[in-house]
Amino acid sequence: MRVHRITALNHPDLQPYRTLRRPMDHIKAGIFVAEGEKVVRRLFDSNLPVVSVLLTQQWFEKLFNTQPTNLNDSSTVFIAEKKLLETIVGYNLHQGIMAVGRVPAHPSLEETLKSIRSPHLLVGFDGLVNAENVGVVVRNCVAFGADAVIVGETSSSPYLRRAVRNSMGTVFNVPIIHVTNLVNTLSDLYNNYGTRTIAAHPYGQSAIFNCSLTGNVCIVFGNEGEGISPAVLEVCNEHAAIPMMNETDSLNVASASAVFLFEARKQRTNPAKP
Repeated sequence: MRVHRITALNHPDLQPYRTLRRPMDHIKAGIFVAEGEKVVRRLFDSNLPVVSVLLTQQWFEKLFNTQPTNLNDSSTVFIAEKKLLETIVGYNLHQGIMAVGRVPAHPSLEETLKSIRSPHLLVGFDGLVNAENVGVVVRNCVAFGADAVIVGETSSSPYLRRAVRNSMGTVFNVPIIHVTNLVNTLSDLYNNYGTRTIAAHPYGQSAIFNCSLTGNVCIVFGNEGEGISPAVLEVCNEHAAIPMMNETDSLNVASASAVFLFEARKQRTNPAKP
């Protein structure tokens, strides 16, 4: 790796750090920004290429006593004073340590299903656009053992900066499948792979604990405001709801995903006790 000590942020390779407020530009360039110690460490521990690291001398000494295995000759480490890093938006969030990684090639549905265990637990995103929610749902997916995430054409990328941050770097540990037609993908899952598709829907006909989440299953979560689109609801095999009390009609999608995925993990751990 190459190490540079800098006193300004004008180096061309520092552009991703200067443009933190333009995450879509990063996605178009095939890169993402990791912020904070835990997320950067998880990037280092992953198999994803690290383009560059920007950090203080203190973090350099702490992290590079042993060189991370995925930093190679093409990776650049920039060391700067804390005052310089404080000029970058969100210093309290990135804690004086950031890195740029390359977004991995998106696997196809067929490739992913061949590589993961069976029976599989998948999660689909339909119109999930808030990056913070996307990140938390991905974190829940990893925490409760989902085998892959399917991102529909109307959903935000899990590699947006705030999504990566809110996933706490767990996005590096789960296959992300981007599809151009979620309806067709869900139909394909059921017709060709025997995967039941279950919509997380507040007006579903089944309560979550009465719905079987064992076997090959894909749980679909929808838009923060409108929920799952009518076309996706129509193609799902079942609609399941979290029972509510005190006239509450729904939960935030991040909270709802935790409930659904916990119930799925419970059933799959003890299949005789759904």
